[in-house]
Amino acid sequence: MKPTISPSILNCDIADLVGELNKISNADYAHVDIMDNHFVPNLTWGLPVVESIVARDILPIDCHLMIEDPDRWAPAYAEAGAASVTFHAEAAGAPLRLAKEIRAQGARVGLGLKPTTDIHDYLDVLDAFDMILVMTVEPGFGGQPFLESQMNKIRRVRQAANKRDLELAIQVDGGISRQTIQTAAEAGADVFVAGSAVYRSDDAYQEVEELRRLATAAMHNHS
Repeated sequence: MKPTISPSILNCDIADLVGELNKISNADYAHVDIMDNHFVPNLTWGLPVVESIVARDILPIDCHLMIEDPDRWAPAYAEAGAASVTFHAEAAGAPLRLAKEIRAQGARVGLGLKPTTDIHDYLDVLDAFDMILVMTVEPGFGGQPFLESQMNKIRRVRQAANKRDLELAIQVDGGISRQTIQTAAEAGADVFVAGSAVYRSDDAYQEVEELRRLATAAMHNHS
């Protein structure tokens, strides 16, 4: 397994979005946080921004929908050309049906879990998803400290996936930096969302390289 680095553009200079995406052109994805000020207490961007970024074709887009009623809105992000669309377990009315709809549009589908949401209810349906997103902060704002309490959840998902021989990605989002990425990788995560760590560094491109190096070493040592 190789690590996937998906920097969040939440902390970038929005006035120069193309320039900010070019800074991380060595990443695997650009992580776009869609927040509606209802599901989480913050408002970011929506479909037009995603369509615009997709059209520039700098990086594949990894959409994280922190919105109410993803059953209604999520398929449109896949249709707009996002490579991966993650919706939240706490917000979806019919998660399995929604996962099918997103996959039918040609995107990978992820299921997001807030820190207090138990993975237990979803262990039997892991095969319906390409990725499980374990939030390592309370969703809503960038720059929060990493919750190490979530490593056990990552381990449980990885064990369950391995037991069933599933090709399941596990994404971590929240407080990921040089200091925390190895801990998450050792627990079983392989997709890493870093926002502040990348965009507040002196050189975003080099920071992506360093995060990839640290995650690769941790995954290699752990396997």
